[in-house]
Amino acid sequence: MTPIQFENLYRADWEDLEKLLLALRGSRKEQQSIQGERVAELYRRTCEHLALSRARAYPAYLVDRLEHMTSEAHQAIYQQRDSGLRRLQTLAAVKFPQAVRAHAAYVWVATAVFVLPTLILGALVYMRPELILSVVDAHSAAEFERMYSGSEEAIGRVRNADTDWTMFGYYIRHNIGLAFQCFASGLLAGLGSLFFLAYNGAFFGALAGYLTQRGFGETFYSFVVTHAAFELTAIVLAGAAGLRIGHSLLSPGRLTRRQALVAASREAVVIIYGVAAMLLIAAAVEAFWSSARWVPPLMKYSVAAACWTGVLAYLTLQGRRAG
Repeated sequence: MTPIQFENLYRADWEDLEKLLLALRGSRKEQQSIQGERVAELYRRTCEHLALSRARAYPAYLVDRLEHMTSEAHQAIYQQRDSGLRRLQTLAAVKFPQAVRAHAAYVWVATAVFVLPTLILGALVYMRPELILSVVDAHSAAEFERMYSGSEEAIGRVRNADTDWTMFGYYIRHNIGLAFQCFASGLLAGLGSLFFLAYNGAFFGALAGYLTQRGFGETFYSFVVTHAAFELTAIVLAGAAGLRIGHSLLSPGRLTRRQALVAASREAVVIIYGVAAMLLIAAAVEAFWSSARWVPPLMKYSVAAACWTGVLAYLTLQGRRAG
């Protein structure tokens, strides 16, 4: 394809992008009339066109035009002029749930990879409790029995933690570590994310099956059911973000693998911001609510139902009206 044919083929897209960028520099009314998804779509296309023009050694004037457009579009999309608080509000109210829905395919895959081992190992260990030793050692199994036996002052507390605040810090470190594993290991072509999702699902399922069989089901489920709405959802979303990273390396399209990785990282980081916030909420709920023995199980189940409904509604409905 000659440079002239290339320019004629994609000129309409470039002109549309230039008009939108010009409107973004205009009045607030003009800015509000712009659909952000359209700008992002044209930006991605123009990045591909820029990569092709460079690879084919097209004339400098054409490359310069595309570089200018992509640079200006990048600034418009990723360098917001609003205050820090405003950006956080936009992230929570619009960008995070939109990013989750935009990556729905990865979220569903991550969910299946996490949930299936949970159900399978849970059933197997319930029927054959000795299989718990294939997941944890005997000392750890006994420690879990102690934590959920109902004889302790607080449910689910490790031996070296004296207060709820200590457990709050412990849960933050533990949960962030799990999510980071699921996300960062996506660099291994997505295989690392799949492994950690499956492993964590298997661990949770095995523990649930074992404690249920041992007669500690009510204590265990009333403990985990509320904060799980935030924690397990966040872990699955971290895994989905890792799968997005891995897919960009396996199938970069017209971009180089480096360019595809950078583009995927920019998309995935929005999800990771939301994941971090959800894990902080999960840690607080787990430390100060889930472990409380004064709260009856029925009340915990009721609050958990509200939390699960709220989280699912937030991810599926929030931000749909935003441009």
